[in-house]
Amino acid sequence: MFDIGWTELLVIAIVLVVVVGPKDLPRMLRTFGRTTKQVRSMASDFRRQFDDALREAELDEVRQTVADAKKFDPTKDVRAAMNPMKAIGDEIRSSLTAATKAPEPKVPSSSAPAEPAEPEKTGAAAPAAATTDADAASTSEAKARKTEDAA
Repeated sequence: MFDIGWTELLVIAIVLVVVVGPKDLPRMLRTFGRTTKQVRSMASDFRRQFDDALREAELDEVRQTVADAKKFDPTKDVRAAMNPMKAIGDEIRSSLTAATKAPEPKVPSSSAPAEPAEPEKTGAAAPAAATTDADAASTSEAKARKTEDAA
């Protein structure tokens, strides 16, 4: 780590014996050992707290990811993508409904004047002998209405 060899350690030991003295050397080494132990303990506590904070931050990210996954609703996204198609389908449906809806018959009111029926065009009309019973019934009903309106 520090790349200190045996010769350097021997020089440091001789300097300590000379400077501190043989009487105080064991007490100084004991104090040095305790201080080193406290520094290592504080470093390991700091590292542990730092690792816990990282784990908790990662857990918060995981919790946030799980919460986002719970909120994810693919049907909502599909509906949003299909919304223009739905609008076009509704428009087509309303157009078809309007096109297939029969116009309401005009019923003359009792206060309105009677209008004469339009005469049939000649040439393209079927012969009179070919009329059916339903045509005869509707013609008689129309005549009855005209007489009621006239009265």
